Amino acid sequence: MPETPKAPLTVGFDLDMTLLDTRPGIRATYLALSAETGTVIDADLVVTRLGPPLLDEIRNWFPEEEVERVATRYRELYRDHAFAPTVALPGAHAAVEAVRAHGGRVAVITGKYEPNALLHLEHAGMKADTVIGDLWAETKGEALREHGASIYVGDHLGDIRGARHADALAVAVATGPYGADELREAGADVVLADLTGFPDWLARHLAGQSAGPRPA
Repeated sequence: MPETPKAPLTVGFDLDMTLLDTRPGIRATYLALSAETGTVIDADLVVTRLGPPLLDEIRNWFPEEEVERVATRYRELYRDHAFAPTVALPGAHAAVEAVRAHGGRVAVITGKYEPNALLHLEHAGMKADTVIGDLWAETKGEALREHGASIYVGDHLGDIRGARHADALAVAVATGPYGADELREAGADVVLADLTGFPDWLARHLAGQSAGPRPA
């Protein structure tokens, strides 16, 4: 009987604080929003807790009836303030290229507003086969499953939840709000200090898969 062909490798990546350090741009955008609306926003606090949906953060500073309007304005201001200060995190480009070197596809699955996520990647010179925005935790998992991702790389506890929801391997990087121990305790399968270690890990992981199970 012929062997069932393996599904092509697809690796999902989170964006904020996984591939890109977006904190300076997000801080600048919140400061601009604060100046425009006259509402005090602690932008330094905001950038310590990136990950959950934008509307959740906006609710910390504005009444519920203003949240949708303010979020729309934030996304507009973002284009003027956020892209230039944003930089790729260490190892990000190499991690993406490592997936391609193994014949794989790259899916960026993020909580960020999708048009702005696409512009971020363009500004950073980073290409993805698929970009899906406005997702969080289990909804990220649904997108991972839809695109056949077997690995999801992120920095947040919500990213681990997303990977679990998709039955994907949860690879966590300690470049966001959580340390390595917290990521392990939350159920990450693999914890890396940053993406510089990802290419070697991926090569070992795929080599182990190709070797197959050891005979009993």
